[in-house]
Amino acid sequence: MIYEVRTYNCKPGSVPEVEKRFGEAYEARKALSPMAAFWHTEIGPLNQIIHVWPYKDLAEREQIRAEAIKRGVWPPKIGEFLLEQKSDIFIPFAISPELKPGNLGPFYEMRTYTYEAGELPVIMKAWENAIEERVKVTPVGAIWYSELGGLNKFVHIWPYKDLNQRDETRKKMVATGNWPPSAKAKKEGGRAYRLLAQENKIMLPAAFSPMQ
Repeated sequence: MIYEVRTYNCKPGSVPEVEKRFGEAYEARKALSPMAAFWHTEIGPLNQIIHVWPYKDLAEREQIRAEAIKRGVWPPKIGEFLLEQKSDIFIPFAISPELKPGNLGPFYEMRTYTYEAGELPVIMKAWENAIEERVKVTPVGAIWYSELGGLNKFVHIWPYKDLNQRDETRKKMVATGNWPPSAKAKKEGGRAYRLLAQENKIMLPAAFSPMQ
């Protein structure tokens, strides 16, 4: 399975109207394939919408997108509000759960890390070693690495009931010495994976998002 993450930067003040038009258009689009999630940013880069689409592979993505355009049901009429559009294709880690409809949030933290070329095997090993204890506290939404778009990136998404739960969880896990995964790897005689950049954003779901 692959996930296409489409990130759109919108004009200030336009996000409510963008979500309205997107939701209306999605009613016809979802008959071809459902999205996994639709969020807008609350903290971090503002006026962003992020929509996530699961596909079996790139061939299925191309076929479904072509059919949606042919039927005239897609894309939504939001072009007047957009400043920039970006699309990335991600592949799940073996330990990543499938994105499924549910009420895990409503707050979602998306963390995107850029790593040195060649570090992905080190990252995967460290996360496989650390994730079991972490998800005993709160679940993980997704752990992916980039295949197309921005390269040498991996993304992890965490749902929280509120921002207090996020802060308490992070403090609790750091205090154990077993999180983040790089800390656990070092504690056990390994090494931390080498990162070049980190960014995060706090997101909230639109009313029509399958993930709430």
